[in-house]
Amino acid sequence: MGRVVLVTGAARQLGGRFVRRVLREPDVDRVIAVDAVTPPHSLGGAEFVRADIRQPAIGKLVVEHAVDTVVHLDVTGTPLGPRGSRTTLKETNVIGTMQLLGACQKAPAVQRLVVKSSTNVYGSAPRDPAVFVESTVPKALPSGGFAKDAVEVEGYVRGFARRRPDVAVTVLRFANILGPSADTPLAEYFKLPVLPTVFGYDPRLQFIHEDDAIEVLALSAGDPPRGTLNAGTFNIAGDGVLLLSQCARRLGRPTLPLLLPAIRWAGTALRTVGASDFSPEQIRLLTHGRVVRTDQMREVLGFVPMHSTAGTFADFARCHGPGLLPPRALARAVDRIEEAVRHG
Repeated sequence: MGRVVLVTGAARQLGGRFVRRVLREPDVDRVIAVDAVTPPHSLGGAEFVRADIRQPAIGKLVVEHAVDTVVHLDVTGTPLGPRGSRTTLKETNVIGTMQLLGACQKAPAVQRLVVKSSTNVYGSAPRDPAVFVESTVPKALPSGGFAKDAVEVEGYVRGFARRRPDVAVTVLRFANILGPSADTPLAEYFKLPVLPTVFGYDPRLQFIHEDDAIEVLALSAGDPPRGTLNAGTFNIAGDGVLLLSQCARRLGRPTLPLLLPAIRWAGTALRTVGASDFSPEQIRLLTHGRVVRTDQMREVLGFVPMHSTAGTFADFARCHGPGLLPPRALARAVDRIEEAVRHG
């Protein structure tokens, strides 16, 4: 008998792709795909079970199917569908995680747990260190939104790991996931025809390609390669960084620098018309940026992304650009302005 893998969040783009990917693993016998709504995409040969992880029924599902590997992807900052709300999202992130962990704790067959988290747990503040490592304590814990959800989720996961030391627990803190089909808040922001920015700031950003996200999830859900250990907490990001101004130029999109109060108003307006999830935490990211070290990802987890941060953004730009201005012409114009300022 091969492994039985349960995947939450199967109705989302990332969840559906991971379900199809893990089905190709030779030691996987069955994949149980779970979500509260029916997926709009194919799940290959997986068994889909429509279930809300906020409800105790998830416990019966884990036991009845003798699940040994749980991959929890239903931790996200983007509502599913136009009717999704922040309240439902928070309940799924936090209460859903609590119910799922309670189910795993009572299921003796569970041997491995993989949880999708985010580098949002570090926050974005003016006094932050230049680079975060997994052990870094944030200067100020996130006060709301998805970032706070992720902090709470990780706290519950640590409690579970103490109660079930026999289970290999892996927490993956993803940088911003981008790619041709990424449906993250930052991807929606970069699709805007004009990019609102915070006046006087040019934050450093990191990305992880959606293909690499799938592969590191598959690695974490399987047996560790020789000489590595796929249990623990890991930052997941592509090499290098990009400034927000560089991203705008590579997309060919003009920026609209706004004072902080104005950009908060713009964020509210964009959320009202459904154009973008311009949340307060995203505004902080676009003000102060965030960069993480990935030594543990390479040396302990044994994963090396195929795409750098710049390569990830280039792939995204190929599918969602050019914008209003040709990227090369925009870059030349900006260079000429900078040269004129220096010699003015």
